[in-house]
Amino acid sequence: MHTSTPMSPTGRVFAAVALFEAFTWAGLLLGMLLKYGTGTTELGVWVFGRLHGGAFVLYAVVALVAGLKLRWPWWATVLAVLAAVPPLVTLPLEIWYRRRGLLASAT
Repeated sequence: MHTSTPMSPTGRVFAAVALFEAFTWAGLLLGMLLKYGTGTTELGVWVFGRLHGGAFVLYAVVALVAGLKLRWPWWATVLAVLAAVPPLVTLPLEIWYRRRGLLASAT
């Protein structure tokens, strides 16, 4: 597909939640560095652990809904859900899906 294809409302929600999930992952990683690396504070893990837990669940649900509504092939839906597991993978996946036209309205 073409990169200028406008995103559907579902695609925009998927992109926003993917960004939020990656942001909370980054915050959690920073919090773990401060807690376990420097031993300075546990606040980052406390805050971002909770935020990331919610973002992870929200992202998984949004990925499944987007896969159904946008009629993704099965592999795209599975890959989207699995992208939430390793740190920061939802962001490059969202960019790739946008470029492939997977976030545009289903035809």
